[in-house]
Amino acid sequence: MVETSPTLLEQSNWLEFSTLLGIPGLVAGVDEVGRGALFGPVVAAAVILPDHALPILMAAKIKDSKKLSSSRRTQLAQQICGLAIDWKIGFASTAEIDKINILQATLLAMKRAVLKLKVQPVLCLVDGNQLVKDLLLPQQTIVKGDERSLVIASASIVAKVWRDDLVMRLALKYPMYNLERNKGYGSQRHLLALQQYGPSPLHRQSFRPCQIKLPNAE
Repeated sequence: MVETSPTLLEQSNWLEFSTLLGIPGLVAGVDEVGRGALFGPVVAAAVILPDHALPILMAAKIKDSKKLSSSRRTQLAQQICGLAIDWKIGFASTAEIDKINILQATLLAMKRAVLKLKVQPVLCLVDGNQLVKDLLLPQQTIVKGDERSLVIASASIVAKVWRDDLVMRLALKYPMYNLERNKGYGSQRHLLALQQYGPSPLHRQSFRPCQIKLPNAE
């Protein structure tokens, strides 16, 4: 067990050191990335950390993935996966997003990530305000969970790095959309490319910026 100084704990806003302290059994953090993107899947991660990993990650200044540089996220993702008792990725494809809508696809990705875990948690902490449907495990939603729970922040980082790596590989196939820079989100260059080239097969047709009919299209 890694000792944490009392001062460090007093300064901590992480729920693991207050509200969640002393829960018997393993807790999984669940978070998604890519919900607002125009291209590619929505990706979720489920992460279970041992108690001794929590002060290590707090000392590493872990935070919401959106507030970290790309290189720092990658370093932390490697550290998290090395420390984790178990972690898994789940995703919902572009076709699924278009079929069932982005909210339902997000919850489906989260469910898939949790169901892949080989170690069953006693509780899932889910980022946001929506419970995962048909998940036969106790759940607790936490709004802004990636700023409040270390396991949710860890899941956020792992999911973000996994999705970014995927989009970087797909960028080689679709170079016109500047995906290596925008990671599938609606940057100005991405929107202009959609106007010029139309959407690729991996763009979300249910999203308005992707609903473009080129003049020469059938």
